[in-house]
Amino acid sequence: MLKNKLTKLIAQTDLKISDLQIDQLVAYVELLHKWNKAYNLTSVREPEQMLIKHIMDSLVVSPHLLSVTDINNKFIDVGTGPGLPGIPLAIINPDLEFTLLDSLGKRVRFMTQVKLDLGLKNIIPVQSRVEDFEGEFAGVLSRAFASISDMVNWSRHLVAPNGRFFALKGQLAQEEIEALPDFVKVDSIAPLVVPNLNAERHLVLLKSQ
Repeated sequence: MLKNKLTKLIAQTDLKISDLQIDQLVAYVELLHKWNKAYNLTSVREPEQMLIKHIMDSLVVSPHLLSVTDINNKFIDVGTGPGLPGIPLAIINPDLEFTLLDSLGKRVRFMTQVKLDLGLKNIIPVQSRVEDFEGEFAGVLSRAFASISDMVNWSRHLVAPNGRFFALKGQLAQEEIEALPDFVKVDSIAPLVVPNLNAERHLVLLKSQ
């Protein structure tokens, strides 16, 4: 049963997640699995693997969001795909607002359905290119960009003064850090421990200078 598996995964972390939130996370995985057959939203096909590679991989970022919530409670997930990491983070942080930005209509339709089915009032699915969208956010998140440089170049206009870029990466190459544009600097690099995931994960926090 997915709920039992997710509960056991969460128990391996310091995260405090309610029973209702666990139910919502499982419902999201079930919707993703259902829609994936027709819409090809993710290459991960098995719901049990989605729990690890999508849900837990997103949730472990949550404690780091608190570093910028004194600015405002608004975050934007650029290139969110089917809503990752934005939807799992929104489920366990109901006081924060997440704009979920993607250029593909089928992904935005899926996220809109998730919002309706799960009753999530703190997500805003938007179909747009990053460069064309306007707003001011405490945190700009990305899990899918090919390079951190692309992420910060395309979304620099979205980060509030003293806000941060949150770049979720697997293995981290020093060349990628050295290639960053002059207008940002690395605030911190935190290794992320994802239960049952046998792969490196890092969160790179950057701020404008």
